[in-house]
Amino acid sequence: MARKASGIDQLVSARELLRAAKTAEELRAAQAVLLPLELGMSIEQTAQAIGRSVRWTCSMRTRYCRIARCEEEAPRTKRSLRNRAIATLEQEAQILNEVLVEATQGGVVVVPPLKEKIEKRLGKRVALSTIYRMLARHGWRKLAPDTAHPQGDAALREDWKKNLRNG
Repeated sequence: MARKASGIDQLVSARELLRAAKTAEELRAAQAVLLPLELGMSIEQTAQAIGRSVRWTCSMRTRYCRIARCEEEAPRTKRSLRNRAIATLEQEAQILNEVLVEATQGGVVVVPPLKEKIEKRLGKRVALSTIYRMLARHGWRKLAPDTAHPQGDAALREDWKKNLRNG
């Protein structure tokens, strides 16, 4: 005979999580706690009901109870980690609002000059890929590349265009 499920003190918080669950993992965590306590299901039955292994179900119940008792920190989303961020999300939004004034009125965003403005505002060098990711993070999707390579020769380019039309 199996022992009775523990975690009765987390019953209220598990019910709240069940109502407010936004992901399947949150829903399964709440079910892993609630099903044995409210319906008297065994861990094997609970695991089968939520579609996970017995080991995973036990681990999920234990972790949920530790988090509820403040013995363990709740997992953070990847977006909230930002371990190597050069600025907070609010600071990034403020910087972009300041440097993209023309773009908000329908102008074209050219990233290399924008990179210089952002570096000046932050006071440190920033990789070009960081600027692209910053723009994507804040909803800027329509990006236009430069019309010409910065190290290209304009005279050679024009000569090539003339020969292209004649040929």
